[in-house]
Amino acid sequence: MWLVVGLGNPGRRYRGTRHNVGWEVVDRLSARWDLPVSREEEEALVGRGEIAGQEVLLAKPLTYMNRSGEAVRGLVRRYGVQPQEVLVIYDDVDLPVGTIRIRPRGSSGGHHGMASVLEALGTSEIPRVRVGIGRPRGEAAEYVLSRFSSEERPLIEEAMERAADAVEAILREGMEAAMNRYNRRVPVLSDRR
Repeated sequence: MWLVVGLGNPGRRYRGTRHNVGWEVVDRLSARWDLPVSREEEEALVGRGEIAGQEVLLAKPLTYMNRSGEAVRGLVRRYGVQPQEVLVIYDDVDLPVGTIRIRPRGSSGGHHGMASVLEALGTSEIPRVRVGIGRPRGEAAEYVLSRFSSEERPLIEEAMERAADAVEAILREGMEAAMNRYNRRVPVLSDRR
């Protein structure tokens, strides 16, 4: 079984913010595969089913971003999932808006939610899909909780669709094939003009 986790924050005030793109990608997968993410387990909303021929548990931690690892650790223990079968989707300020990057392992890159997951599972061998939200012009904490501009919105919508496609490709074809397909193109705002 794969545990596919979208990082974000619960509550209406965080809906649509940069920090919640992981949740939004999970919502897209949930809708595509008719797999409701509505049951509460281990401090997360979860839905279990099949995606791209693989048994999957979709999860959205309810612990708030900085404590995401607590929910992930609880689900890993409950379902007997190996760390290499945990796929984390989250926002990344080091990537331009609309870019996605797939990696089989690595550091948190300063992302507090991913740092919490790595610490909770005790390994950096956690596959991830990072969705670019752009560099903050001011305070990073305020920036990640802001919403996308009207100019950025089409790029991030497209990126979240591609991130959902990438998750399906990972499940269907493996990390290497998905990385070769999705780690290439870097969209820029001028592409939309």
